[in-house]
Amino acid sequence: MMPDFIDYGWLNIGSLIFGIIAWSIPASSILNTKKIERPISVKVLLSLSACATALWFQLAYTTYLVQIQDWGALEDTTFTLNWGAAILLVVTIGLNILSLKQQMQRVHT
Repeated sequence: MMPDFIDYGWLNIGSLIFGIIAWSIPASSILNTKKIERPISVKVLLSLSACATALWFQLAYTTYLVQIQDWGALEDTTFTLNWGAAILLVVTIGLNILSLKQQMQRVHT
């Protein structure tokens, strides 16, 4: 449980920021046309970690809504949260796969 002085609304903003980071890391690798000699695995790990952090922030916020028994907010946001989490996860994995594939093509050419 988080301390009382922390505004739980920041979890939503943090989730958004980490989601953007999760997408921007592999996107920057895809857009980079230079041949990179070092492995891309660190960037993939950072991207997937940012995605996991964004999803955890949403879980923490949902737990907070349950603790304060704000059933209306849960009813209003659960469906969208479910789809948003699925999109974040699928796009993050897809971008990382494309990034890895592109890196492998650069190394072998």
